[in-house]
Amino acid sequence: MDRLKGKIAMVVGAGSIGPGWGNGKATAVTFAREGAAVFCVDRNAAAAEETAGIITGEGGKAAAFTADVSRAADVEAMVAACLKTYGRIDVLDNNVGIAEMGSVVEVSEAEWDRVFAVNLKSAYLAMKHVIPVMQKQGGGSIINISSIASIRHLGISYVTYATTKAAMNQMTRTSAVQFARDHVRVNAILPGLMKTPMVAHSAGLAASYSAGDVEAMWRARDAQVPMGHMGDAWDVANAALFLASDESKYVTGIELVVDGGVTLKVS
Repeated sequence: MDRLKGKIAMVVGAGSIGPGWGNGKATAVTFAREGAAVFCVDRNAAAAEETAGIITGEGGKAAAFTADVSRAADVEAMVAACLKTYGRIDVLDNNVGIAEMGSVVEVSEAEWDRVFAVNLKSAYLAMKHVIPVMQKQGGGSIINISSIASIRHLGISYVTYATTKAAMNQMTRTSAVQFARDHVRVNAILPGLMKTPMVAHSAGLAASYSAGDVEAMWRARDAQVPMGHMGDAWDVANAALFLASDESKYVTGIELVVDGGVTLKVS
């Protein structure tokens, strides 16, 4: 306990698209349970408030903020509000992501631009405005939530998702080197096949796996994993906890795969 005692953590995408635990929601609550004060950001105000309410209901410290982090003005306001509330930012967790189905032939230009704005531009903007804060205060930890789709084809046609996450990996690596001397660590987590509300609400994924049958999709995804089952949001949250904590003070620029062994397979 208290692995993040005294730290201020900003979790971007701290809400959940539906009932249950998404990666950002679980990460925000995990950070708070380990002693951090958490600034919960989401485009959905009610979702951000729900996560902050869970934290304060457990006796933790949290504040909610509404922002569309694909917009520079919203990100500037988000960072300013966190500094006004807590005075510093020790941890930034970039957990925003959407998936549009389709290959390069099928996806529209508008869909391409939208996914890049949400998945990649949001992380760029957050890092752009938070890194100077971390430099001034003597360091910090940035955690970018990528995906194993960034390093493997998973049999699902969503080129926009895979491409944005691959770009996120390289942004993580180059930034890790460039800001290492400022003690700003930048790492990525690559979740595998997870059972989360976002996946459950993706009609495109369900259609690709099982003609729209969500329960059949869960079974198919379980069968793909060497461990025999998907992971959940808490697996991602616990990986983020390690990277946010001082236990990982000599770790930067890594891609931490959390996938039950999926990427070890040939097919």
